[in-house]
Amino acid sequence: MAILEVKNLVKNFGKIQVLKGIDFSMEKGEVVAVIGSSGSGKTTLLRCVNFLEEADKGQILVDGECIYDGESAKKMSSSEIRKNQLNFGLVFQSFNLFPQYTAFENVTLAPKLLAKERPDYKQNKKQILEEIEENAKSLLDRVGLSDRMNNYPCQLSGGQQQRVSIARALALNPKVLFFDEPTSALDPELTGEILRVIRDLAQKDVTMVIVTHEIEFARNVADRIIFMADGVVLEDGTPEEVLDNPKNEKTRHFLQKLNEN
Repeated sequence: MAILEVKNLVKNFGKIQVLKGIDFSMEKGEVVAVIGSSGSGKTTLLRCVNFLEEADKGQILVDGECIYDGESAKKMSSSEIRKNQLNFGLVFQSFNLFPQYTAFENVTLAPKLLAKERPDYKQNKKQILEEIEENAKSLLDRVGLSDRMNNYPCQLSGGQQQRVSIARALALNPKVLFFDEPTSALDPELTGEILRVIRDLAQKDVTMVIVTHEIEFARNVADRIIFMADGVVLEDGTPEEVLDNPKNEKTRHFLQKLNEN
């Protein structure tokens, strides 16, 4: 059974249709890279699946359960949206860390807030908080920042801040981790450290969707490549199929322009 299924997802902004019926699915442990030129709908797709935007039509299923149905007349409550969002982790382009908190506090903040909703929180508060803090330390060590956990974002490089945001996204144990061009806000010399962290996650069977302009990285890390243009999926296949033998003229043109640059 697919861990994530997106069926006929449509999103309009006024009279402009940004997503025109997106379909894709992925298995647990799979890494899918989404490529395409600016304006193709890649980020809007991520935002709709993560419930930062509400799609106008279509379905989203996680482990076979429909968590969004655009045909339903019932509007989702804020608590339902938040529950759905817990299935996913999202790493933004621009880090989005809280500047007033240390790296460690940024990673523990959301789990601690959610823990207060547990029925056993008052009875087992100490143990629950200890487990959250130990998990945060483990995640920061995993992204190579065990020695920087008490630093504030302003004391970290862009690459280090992005690694904190990756640890923060993993802290809630999401079923699928999404990256929205995770290296686009970084200087070229810092890009490599983030790509290494993502490559390490891929080797540990973390299920990921990566919107990226790093084509060679996508080739080496992704199990599948999705090429989007004009709000639709034009190609969906292995890196060899999409990058080396594309069937669509728009895909070929996009890849040719990248090679020229």
